[in-house]
Amino acid sequence: MLISVVLNVKNEERYIADLLDSVVIQEGPIEVIVVDAGSEDRTREIAQRYVDRYPFVHLHIMPGRRGESTNYGISKSTGEVVAFTGGDDLANPNWLKEMRKSFRAGADIVAGRSIMIGLKAWEDLDRVELQHKGFDVSYPSANEAFRREVIDKVGGFDNWFITAEDIDLNYRAVDAGYRIMYNPNAIVYRRTKSTVYGFYKQAFWNGAGRKQLTMKHGNLWGKYDPIKMFQQKMSFWALTRLAVALLGYVGFKLAKDPIGERRRGPAN
Repeated sequence: MLISVVLNVKNEERYIADLLDSVVIQEGPIEVIVVDAGSEDRTREIAQRYVDRYPFVHLHIMPGRRGESTNYGISKSTGEVVAFTGGDDLANPNWLKEMRKSFRAGADIVAGRSIMIGLKAWEDLDRVELQHKGFDVSYPSANEAFRREVIDKVGGFDNWFITAEDIDLNYRAVDAGYRIMYNPNAIVYRRTKSTVYGFYKQAFWNGAGRKQLTMKHGNLWGKYDPIKMFQQKMSFWALTRLAVALLGYVGFKLAKDPIGERRRGPAN
């Protein structure tokens, strides 16, 4: 089973070598598709070193939103399974081995376990789950893999989304009858933001992404589990993150659509 690992990166010169070091040692067969989304640092130069060293690593350039650049990478891949992780993340050595186990067990989509590393107060923050037809569709694409037939059927990521394009893809896949399997042994270590500004900027755009989801799929409030939300640790950082996310949610609702369309179908 050939797995294509599609990496959408931009300005990741600090971490791109660590990421690629963790990916090239994964159980094969694999191919690694690096898509540079318009870096202005040495990201491309560092990635090229891996292209020169490993015949299964390929570098492409496609500026654009995350969905657009990632879709381009998917179009250049050939694997039966397409896996994703983030530009500043680290894959556990058994990451793809565990993914394969789940696909051999019949999975359509596999979500792995993300372990946050960085500032302790931010490591402990929980993800806000979104349930749809019995599945948690809020698993991040930073640790997720899809059978190619799933992506072909639902049309890939929707270029309209600023963030939450991965939740939208999960949502549409579940609507199409596919199932998400969670494998806690398929581990990716994900870095928290390194600055307070980056932390709140991420929260703001995450809120905007949740608003985009409602604009496309209708009212989703009934799909959140209020009990789980209130069971989360209500620390200072959790409360202020929630407040900033709400600003993003309301702000996107009031602002004009950045690309002039309220709802855009998935890119093919």
